[in-house]
Amino acid sequence: QVQLVESGGGLVQPGGSLRLSCAAAGITFSRYAMSWYRQAPGKERVLVAKITSAGATNYADSVKGRFTISRDNAKSTAYLQMNSLKPEDTAIYYCKANLLWTDYWGQGTQVTVSS
Repeated sequence: QVQLVESGGGLVQPGGSLRLSCAAAGITFSRYAMSWYRQAPGKERVLVAKITSAGATNYADSVKGRFTISRDNAKSTAYLQMNSLKPEDTAIYYCKANLLWTDYWGQGTQVTVSS
């Protein structure tokens, strides 16, 4: 059974940092591209960052220079380091594992940026 479990969300002040983790089970993690998406209230879910199985990364323009995606294949875990957080980063953050036409999603973790 495939499981993706996100953790690390919470409440942080503007300018602060958080690191999200996505622990995977039931898949050959190293073969999968891993992505982070977010969904703010009343808005669509959008891509934040992606890392391929080879380690190539890409980011949404809104987070470039502030967020860093990484992966540890030995731990079957993907990470999203978020720095210089802004109120507009407030959302539920989801991780996704993708291999060809197969996607698996986590349950999401809430990130709230507020003073």
